[in-house]
Amino acid sequence: MTQAHPLDAPADPFEVATAAAADIARLTGVDRHDIAVTLGSGWGKAAELIGETVAEIPATEVTGFSKPALAGHVGTIRSLRTEGGKAVLVIGARTHYYEGHGVRRVVHSVRTAAAAGAKTMVLTNGAGGIKEHWAPGQPVLISDHLNLTADSPLEGATFIDLTDLYSRRLRDLAREIDPSLDEGVYCQFRGPHYETPAEVQMAKAMGGHIVGMSTALEAIAARQAGMEVLGFSLITNLAAGISPDPLSHEEVIDAGRQAEPVISDLLARVIGRL
Repeated sequence: MTQAHPLDAPADPFEVATAAAADIARLTGVDRHDIAVTLGSGWGKAAELIGETVAEIPATEVTGFSKPALAGHVGTIRSLRTEGGKAVLVIGARTHYYEGHGVRRVVHSVRTAAAAGAKTMVLTNGAGGIKEHWAPGQPVLISDHLNLTADSPLEGATFIDLTDLYSRRLRDLAREIDPSLDEGVYCQFRGPHYETPAEVQMAKAMGGHIVGMSTALEAIAARQAGMEVLGFSLITNLAAGISPDPLSHEEVIDAGRQAEPVISDLLARVIGRL
């Protein structure tokens, strides 16, 4: 018999997030955090530059968290202190929708961050680019999203306004640090297979510029929790049909590894200004 997960119905996911936040406070010795960051593929080294590490704990010691299923995700939760004195919660344990655990577990980290006091949520990912002039290793801002999972983290008659979901104020701040930053609409597909060329063209026709398998559901949950959201995608490859080459996860990891010094510095400088 499979053991029940803390987030399984009829549990209240917000009560579980509160318990997880209490675990983080106890294990890190930091009562509240100001900013939360989810580090996606290619972004893992950014934590080294954001600030001084106060504590680092395995995500599995926190209520509701599981070991990441994907290589490139570190499986830890870290509390950092910036030079300006802000407490930053760095989440290196992302549950992807394609793992089949349900949306509650996908957005649990975001709800935990909100319960821990964070008012700003920075979501990062590695993704495919549709704009032909983009190159692997290029960071871009997320301006909006298309949720193509046919699912939502909201339960029941819960109506949340998603206008300016990816904060224009924060995007403008990021461009003050790097005026060359481009932006685009992120399309979250269900995965885990990569998109077909026809699906990429569909996303393009719908107004999409970036394709991936995370972030949109998390952003919705962050807005429900009252957080201001900043989204970054690392373009690890041109999307299927845009690129003449076959896609592979090894390519994603390699692009992230090569881009780490640049994107880590960028993210650290942006967070330093939040």
